[in-house]
Amino acid sequence: MNSSTDQLRRSLLIATLDSLDTPHYLGPSIISATAKSSETLVVVLLSPLFELRHVQGSEDALAPTAKSLVTPISRTERWDDVQRLLTYVYMQATKVAQDNGRILMDLSVLLRGYEQPLPTDLADGMDMCFLVQGDNNVPSLPLSIRTLPQAVLPSGNRVSLFSDPGPSQSSAEGTLPPLYPVAILGGTFDHLHAGHKILLSMGAWISERKLIIGVTDDIMDLLESFSVRVEKIRSFLQLFRPDLEYQFAAITDVYGPTGWDPDIQALVVSKETLSGAAAIAKERARKSLPALQAFVIDVISPDSEKLDHEDAELLRQTKISSTLIREWIAKNRDVERNASR
Repeated sequence: MNSSTDQLRRSLLIATLDSLDTPHYLGPSIISATAKSSETLVVVLLSPLFELRHVQGSEDALAPTAKSLVTPISRTERWDDVQRLLTYVYMQATKVAQDNGRILMDLSVLLRGYEQPLPTDLADGMDMCFLVQGDNNVPSLPLSIRTLPQAVLPSGNRVSLFSDPGPSQSSAEGTLPPLYPVAILGGTFDHLHAGHKILLSMGAWISERKLIIGVTDDIMDLLESFSVRVEKIRSFLQLFRPDLEYQFAAITDVYGPTGWDPDIQALVVSKETLSGAAAIAKERARKSLPALQAFVIDVISPDSEKLDHEDAELLRQTKISSTLIREWIAKNRDVERNASR
């Protein structure tokens, strides 16, 4: 590694996973890549466990891939494991960015199967592609990525091997379909941050055809405009799951499209908005609309029982909120105004 990697603006970090265990061995690589990138870091995690099958109602949806004997996971049955995985990576990177005063740093995590092509424009504007020491499983990458400058980052001990993925402990095997045709979620999504991206990622993760995103139509000081928020969400989701249709709706109440649309099967909510999910269920029952399967994001809270002690402690030290970002912007705006007087 040479000194040129200390002045990077935008970087990729590509690594492979062979289980859904929390990849603590990737911690040193994530920390190093974040520290060396000033504006953007995209972490791409590759695994045959993530292969996607669009064969509705067929056992082939979970069949081994053509290039691997590893069976792809059920995206709904392994819900807890995947949200815990995303949270670990985002928190490692977010903590470093905050410690270095890069509150607005753009961090994204992508999950891809070996057979799912990476976007050809993923390398556009990137200064470096980081790889992980000892990771010999990286499949052939697009030429645009292979021609980027590369550097290898240190990692911890990688001891897990590919194993047959069973269902998450919180769900009974075989009770949920691997994907839902249409899922929905909602929020303000101001100054898109790691917490938002975990929610959006998990919504896209379990969708087969379309994800509906409700965005609050609020107006307040330092809140990004509705159109800016929508465009940032769209850009991220098209990077995460370019094969899905994305529909946006301005919402002014707890229901949004769930209050009238019969073509929705799954609802993704955070632990803090469970009461909203209950209200939606009651409203749909009143209108004789099909019930929704609710999926809860509950790893973003430091008291989550799904995080081990070390990761929960890191989350306590890492504040992720739009309020924090707005306060940081306001503070820096005041500093700039005072300096210009």
